[in-house]
Amino acid sequence: MFYVGIDVAKQNHEASIINSNGKLLDKSISFSNSKAGCNKLITVLERFEANTSNVIIGMEATGHYWVSLYSYLIDLGFDVYVINPIQSDAFRKMYIRQTKNDSKDSFVVAQIMRFGQFTSTSLADEDIMALRQLSRYRLALVDECSDWKRRCIALLDQVFPEYSKLFSDTFGVTSRKLLSKYPTPEDMLSVDTDTLSRLLSEASRGRFSVSKASEIQECATNTFGVSLAKDAFQFQIKQIITQINFIEEQLEELEIKISTLLHQTNSVITTITGIGDVLGAIIIGEIGDISRFNSAPQLVAYAGLDPSVNQSGDFAGTKTKISKRGSPYLRRAIWLAANTAAFRDPSLSVYYQSLKARGKHHLTAIGAVARKMCNIIFAVLRDNEPYVPHV
Repeated sequence: MFYVGIDVAKQNHEASIINSNGKLLDKSISFSNSKAGCNKLITVLERFEANTSNVIIGMEATGHYWVSLYSYLIDLGFDVYVINPIQSDAFRKMYIRQTKNDSKDSFVVAQIMRFGQFTSTSLADEDIMALRQLSRYRLALVDECSDWKRRCIALLDQVFPEYSKLFSDTFGVTSRKLLSKYPTPEDMLSVDTDTLSRLLSEASRGRFSVSKASEIQECATNTFGVSLAKDAFQFQIKQIITQINFIEEQLEELEIKISTLLHQTNSVITTITGIGDVLGAIIIGEIGDISRFNSAPQLVAYAGLDPSVNQSGDFAGTKTKISKRGSPYLRRAIWLAANTAAFRDPSLSVYYQSLKARGKHHLTAIGAVARKMCNIIFAVLRDNEPYVPHV
């Protein structure tokens, strides 16, 4: 049997080939991240009479650079495994020489394949991979939109600090419409009350009118905002509101696409309290095939929701935090779902309240609920049965 370890990089990969005894058969091979590069590796394997029937290939999950290489080798019929770098780091510490170099990294991965002590990541089927890609893209858009909102608030705090008290949501429909047309106090005072009232009434569907317009103009008149570089503030706020509107339009279109894809998988994930189409898509996309996990604790660890160990010698810390060593996307989705389930799910709500009654902090209690949700998610996906809350 032959074992190939590949150290993945953006432009060029490094591979080491060992036999069943762990002996390195030749010096490491450098090959480009391309079809020609992969064929170079195949040619070297053929020199040792290594083929799809007697080769196991391993690589580290380094960013997204492993995906094309993995896909190509799988299509050729090889057994390929992608391992978490945490596993190879632990194995690397067994070696006396700790020098970091590509040749050693690929050799370590090959040895891990030989010993077989690893859990692997797989390139999921097309629907799962599409969910993963679109869900991660959505999270990136959400974060970007939040960044733009923070920038806008920072500008408003300077030019019109009283504005935050005028609307319950600075980026609600009415407020956004107002800022897109009249971004500074001077702009809001440049029109008469009736004109401003009509804009507010139309945007809010009659909820706001003359009284709100008068309140806005009174605040604008007495604002403590800066009086310098008003044109610059006006320009930035208008552009940022336009950008926020554009991103949210993209999000609406994207969420429809995500929901459609999720329904095609016929997953029962959305029967769990707190998990809708968007969070369900993230969870399914990140987990992939639930059979990769032998137990719920493994899923908890993969999500990075397991407690980190704080111990040294005889000292054992009493305060623990979650490890955050797993998928940040999966952890984020389950955490958000737990925040809803802690108050809406019959059994999880009781569990949350019991922790609060014992003096636990809200975040600590939510973390415990999130771990419970991992158990539920594991059972629901394993059995492919809808979730039924226990009262």
